[in-house]
Amino acid sequence: MSEDELPGAGEPARGDGDFSPEHIARARALRQGVWPVAVGGRVAGLGLMLALGLTHCGAGLVAGFGPAWAGRVAGAALTLVVLPQLLSLPFAARGRVVRARFGLVTQGWAGWAVDQLRSLLISLPLTAGALFAVYALAGATRWWWAWAALGAAAVTVALSWAAPLLFEPLFNRFTPMPEGPLRDALLDLAARDGVTVRDVLVADASRRTTALNAYVSGFGRTRRIVAYDTLIGTAEPREVELVVAHELGHVVHRDVMRGTLLGALGAAVGVCLLAAVAGWHPLLSAAGVQHLADPRSAWLLAATATVGGALAGPFGAALSRRVESRADAHALRLTSDPAHFIAMQRRLTTTNVAEPAPPRPLHLLWGTHPTPAARIALARSRTW
Repeated sequence: MSEDELPGAGEPARGDGDFSPEHIARARALRQGVWPVAVGGRVAGLGLMLALGLTHCGAGLVAGFGPAWAGRVAGAALTLVVLPQLLSLPFAARGRVVRARFGLVTQGWAGWAVDQLRSLLISLPLTAGALFAVYALAGATRWWWAWAALGAAAVTVALSWAAPLLFEPLFNRFTPMPEGPLRDALLDLAARDGVTVRDVLVADASRRTTALNAYVSGFGRTRRIVAYDTLIGTAEPREVELVVAHELGHVVHRDVMRGTLLGALGAAVGVCLLAAVAGWHPLLSAAGVQHLADPRSAWLLAATATVGGALAGPFGAALSRRVESRADAHALRLTSDPAHFIAMQRRLTTTNVAEPAPPRPLHLLWGTHPTPAARIALARSRTW
């Protein structure tokens, strides 16, 4: 779940003096409206996985696609993608309604529905491919889990490379930033940071949201700076530079590469743990299957992976906060402009209706960035 969907997730700090009482109250109201829906969606999704993965229901559902091996694998993929997404729709729609009340949504319902369909059409072939590979290996060798782990690592690396080129254009249109002082400043900033970028692009984020953002995507010769049109049209040029400087920090510290390699390692280890846990006889018995090579075990595999992901989530969030804090420090060192950094954080916080200091439990579970208050405190601390 993204930061837009869970506003205010981050490190605990107060920062009351940097934001008006009206903004703090408004951001708190948004959080109180969105978080119960978001948490409810997560709980419902986990409940679905457990209900179908730890009972005979999931196996029966897959068996309903016929006795053929290929039909059952395809049916497992279809149900694993479609049912969770259908269950999530009411929660996603409700969260969207709440965010729209705070002026954060600009996309119509038809466009939102098309995005949901696009997401489904992307997820379905990826899931089907993974299941066909896993069950083909499981039926061919007792070392299937080792080959599946290597495959999971390879796919993680491939998707990290392909996402900016294949998936991003499906959800946004990108146009080159016109020649001018801002483009020159961003390219100069990258050059001073030793980062080679192919182009500076503007994403048409305004047709979905009013949120402000920018990022650097791609590897090597495909790397480009991407700024939301909402950011370009709202923030001061120097503030845009500060946002991009933060993103360049991720490149300089090789955060994307490290994240990809760490993700690949995590995927490989996860597959090994998944095979060990899901292969435990009591779980197989509960799921109504004899062995993992049976495609009817797909929901058991999915349930085990979902529980593992939920348990690992807070650790991943903590790591992400450290990485984001380091990128903030990099931006401050690169620009030597704490005043505009603070102004930029205030603008982002106000426009995104983010809470300066959200409740600590929410931060520990899902906060992937430091809070605005913590980021402003870093700029003032001179420890960067």
